[in-house]
Amino acid sequence: MGIEYERIKEIIQEVPTPCYIVSEALLEKNLKLLRRVADRAGCKILLAQKAFSMYYYYPLIGKYLDGVTASGLYEARLGYEELCQKERRCENHVFSPAYDKGHMEELLQICDHIVFNSFSQCELYKEAALRAGKSCGIRINPECSTQDHAIYDPCAPGSRLGVTLEHFEKHGLDALEGIEGLHFHCLCEQNADALATTMNAVEEKFGAYLYQMKWLNMGGGHHITKYDYDVEALVALIQRIQKKYGLTVYLEPGEAVALNAGFLVTQVLELVSNHGIVTAIVDTSAACHMPDVIEMPYRPPLYNSGEAGEKAFTYRLAGPTCLAGDLIGDYSFDDELKVGDRLIFGDMAIYSMVKNNTFNGMPLPEIIALDANGTWQTVKRFGYEDFKRRL
Repeated sequence: MGIEYERIKEIIQEVPTPCYIVSEALLEKNLKLLRRVADRAGCKILLAQKAFSMYYYYPLIGKYLDGVTASGLYEARLGYEELCQKERRCENHVFSPAYDKGHMEELLQICDHIVFNSFSQCELYKEAALRAGKSCGIRINPECSTQDHAIYDPCAPGSRLGVTLEHFEKHGLDALEGIEGLHFHCLCEQNADALATTMNAVEEKFGAYLYQMKWLNMGGGHHITKYDYDVEALVALIQRIQKKYGLTVYLEPGEAVALNAGFLVTQVLELVSNHGIVTAIVDTSAACHMPDVIEMPYRPPLYNSGEAGEKAFTYRLAGPTCLAGDLIGDYSFDDELKVGDRLIFGDMAIYSMVKNNTFNGMPLPEIIALDANGTWQTVKRFGYEDFKRRL
């Protein structure tokens, strides 16, 4: 299971629960791979803060990546204040389906790339962005779905995300004056073959426009640091596109940056039985602390467990909120669970702390950094006042 998990086991009784633990060693392992990809392909790779915004580690991230991307003003400010203001080669990019006029003035002060979702947004803000010396882009929709998660599919019919070829052709070349790049984001936790399929659709529909561009942003959803990802195919594709069109390719992975670098430690509060199903109520919540479990949905990895029925004792793990569907999943164990037992969920750095909430007044998990030397420290602690000030 790896040396980092063994270290987590050593400190499991020391840390408060619930808590997120992010491993510097595992994070840096991902970053080194991403840097190698960027160097070999000659592209630029940015952190998508929507997935991972633990800025304690931004100095480390800045050593390996070329900058950050944001989905709005607050993420853009975080990236600027905690990384780009301090790191000379850092780029700060922002995309939003629709910008708030009150936010644009500040975005133009702190961002390098401004990506528009429509030609009408472009008409509203492009001139101000150009006067501020920003590189402007427009998001395209190649209408090529390669994934099964409808909630994450920006290419589905009726999608609000990106300009389709039909609307591109209606506006004509004049609308592209001052536009230096195109952007697409179509993938979700996918391999290079899905990117190749998407890129074929992009070239078929928008290839003629790419020759006029300085850059192409291929968005996120690239599972580059997953064990089975085809890095060679990715590098070859990027090199081909850059050579053919004479532009710079950007990637903005989020999940790949911190994949498998985080843990969530929880403890059993109670055991209840109903119709033969034994439920272990833990002090973490799917609804509050790992909302993708319900939203996606998916069953998070849990160390030293098996599928339901695989081991001797099967339990349904659930949160303590009033939501009947606050269910994490069914797991089996070699030994019976007891109140006070501690459990370790894996892959909890991404889309966890950036999406959690305080429904039912649930306390937010503490955020703990596990440094490369094996020591841990709490970098963020939350309490009642954090719950209260939001209401």
